[in-house]
Order: sequence, then structure tokens, then C-alpha cells
Amino acid sequence: MSEPLSPNRAAPSPDRAGAPEPPPTPEPPPSPEPPPSSSEPILTSAGPVPPPGTPRTGAPPPDLPFGTPGRSMRGNPFVFGFTAALGVLTAWWLVQAVASASSVLILIVVSLFLAIGLNPGVEGLQRLGLSRLVAITVVFLGVIAVFAVFGLAVVPPLTAQSTDFVERIPQYVQELQNNPLIRDLDQRFQLLEKLQRYVTSGDFGTQMFGGVLGFGQVLIGAVFNALTVLVLTLYFLGSLNSLKKMTYRLIPRSRRTRAGLLGDQIIDSIGGYVAGNLIVSLIAGVTTFFFLVLMEVPYALALALIVALTDLIPMVGAFIGAGAASIVGFFVSPTVGIVCVIFFTVYQQIENYWIAPSVMKSSVDVPPLATIVGALLGGALLGVVGALLGIPLVAAVLLIVREVVMPRQERA
Repeated sequence: MSEPLSPNRAAPSPDRAGAPEPPPTPEPPPSPEPPPSSSEPILTSAGPVPPPGTPRTGAPPPDLPFGTPGRSMRGNPFVFGFTAALGVLTAWWLVQAVASASSVLILIVVSLFLAIGLNPGVEGLQRLGLSRLVAITVVFLGVIAVFAVFGLAVVPPLTAQSTDFVERIPQYVQELQNNPLIRDLDQRFQLLEKLQRYVTSGDFGTQMFGGVLGFGQVLIGAVFNALTVLVLTLYFLGSLNSLKKMTYRLIPRSRRTRAGLLGDQIIDSIGGYVAGNLIVSLIAGVTTFFFLVLMEVPYALALALIVALTDLIPMVGAFIGAGAASIVGFFVSPTVGIVCVIFFTVYQQIENYWIAPSVMKSSVDVPPLATIVGALLGGALLGVVGALLGIPLVAAVLLIVREVVMPRQERA
């Protein structure tokens, strides 16, 4: 009977049945595992840092080609002070830049204001079937015509009066010499002699020439600013819709619809205010023209245009135009001057309590106190331009308070 095969022994091959089996090959002992490291990597703000003594093998990781960054300097007091000083200097530079460019910014704001005010007229012509380009051209030509008529009506009378005044200077001097009071003062203080010496000296010529140069510079600057405003207004009128769309896209999508509705309402309010103010001024100019023609006051058209333009200025503009027309009336005769003062006083009451409220009630809904405050603050900040912009800006602020701030306070 044959022995059973051992599990560690293989069955003999049939061709080697009688050969002795080779001894089994001993298996290699397992390699000993390295002992675990006793120190863990150091965690920093720049990432894990290997413990000291660890050899640096291989290339740096692909995301850090220049090696592992060092410790952050965010909490360094020197860095904080330098950053704060740099922020203060940047803010001061921006303030100086705005102050230096304030005149240009005022021209841009005035042009945008006029473009928004003329936009209702452009849209009205568009509703009649004209394209926007043709409507803008018609409105812009109308604005240029107003300025041209004003220049043709005002410049010739001023030139004629200046020439007449220069020609009558000797007559005025003779009248002063014949006046007893002036003669007495001349005998005491030699006024006429000192005046003659001053005129013939070089100081008078220098100051006169400097005054003429200064007036010429002011005139050239005014013409340049007027042309700049006209050109900017034309550009703003042409791109007003695209400007609105671009501005609305800066607002988050969740609030864009409501902000667009509020913005359109503000633009409509400004346009309505400008249109209403132009209508009120037109009524004042036409009424003044017919009154001055009836009273036979010279230069009635020029004075009527002055009254209409100054009536655009809130609060004080009407008094300026009425004063200029009344002074010319007093030159005609004291009676005509007194009648002019009475007429303008009565007309201002009618305009303030009947004409202006009737025209403005559908365009700008601003309480009287807010109107006065807005005009005063705007005039104190930017002069006449600020007084013109104050009322529609107050209307915009009141709209935002009524539609945004108050509902939020009610929900709080």
C-alpha cells in the first residue's frame, strides 16, 4: 500500500519515479518595515512644511514651481501702516483730481441734464412718426435757434448803448462841472484834477487794458463752454437709451427690474421739470414782450428774452429779469418805471400761484419746502447750475425714499 503524499511535497513525475526529490527552496525572510516617523508635518498658512531633517527629493510640485512660499506678512504692522498710508494718499489724489476737473464735471452734468430735459420733445416727435435721428436734429436746431435769436436781440442794443455812452462822456463831465455840489467838492479836494491826472497816467491805461483782456478771456471762455455744452448735449441725446441700458446692467439681476422702473421715473421727472420750466419761462417772455411794446420801452425783444432766460433760475431769476426791465423803464420815464415794477410784481404772484403749479403738477411732485431747500442747497454748492439741478434732484431723492426706504422700514 502506497504512502499518502505530504502536503509539502509534490507528486513524483512519471519519468522520474525512482529519482530522489530535491530539497525545497527556502523562502526569503520578509524585509523589515521602516519605523513610523515620530514627527508630523508642520501646518502653516502656506501649506504643510516637512519636519526638519527630511531630505528634499524630486522637483517642486507643479503648482509651486518656485518652491513653497514663506509665512504670510498679513499681520505685519509695517505692511498694515504702508497699506493705510497708500489708501489715504490715493483718496487725497482722487479728491484733488475731482477738484481740478470740477469745471469739466459741471459741464458734463449740465449737458446730461439738458439732454434728459430735451428727451421728452424728441420722444414726442418720434411718436409723430419721425426717426430718432431726425427728431434729435429738429430739437437741436430749435435750441440753436433760441441762442441765435437771443444773441441777435441782445448784442446790437448793448453795442449801441456802449457806443452812445462813450460819445456822451464829455457831456457828462460838463454836467458834473456845472453841478454845484460837484464844483464845491472839486474846489475842496481837486477831484477833477486828480481824475484827469489818473486818466493821463499809465496806471489807467494798464488797468483798462487788463480789464479788457480779462473781459475778453471771460467772453471766450463763455463761448467755449456754451459750444461744449451743446456738443455734449447732442451726444447725450443720441446715446441716452444705450446709457440707460448700460447703467441698469451694472445692477444685480434680482433688483434690475425695479431699479429700471425707478430710474425711468426719475428721468421722466427731470424731463418733465425741464419742459415745464421752459413753458413757464416762455409764457413770462411773451407776456413781458407785449407789455414792453405797449409801454413803448426800447429793446423790448431783448428785455423779454432776458426775462425768459432768468426766469429759468429758481427763486431769484424772476427778480433779476424784472429788475433789468424796470431799470430800462425808469430811463424812459419815472412813470413807466413805476408801472413796470407794478406789472412784474403782479405777474410774479400770478405765475407763482397759478401758472407754475398748473404746469408743474403733472411733471414734478415736490413739496414747496423741499423745493426751497433743494434750490438753496444747490445754489450754495454749484451756484446757478446747482439751483437749476436742485429741484429735480430733490424729486429723485423723495421718490427713492418713498418707494425704497419707507417700505423697508415698514417691513422691519
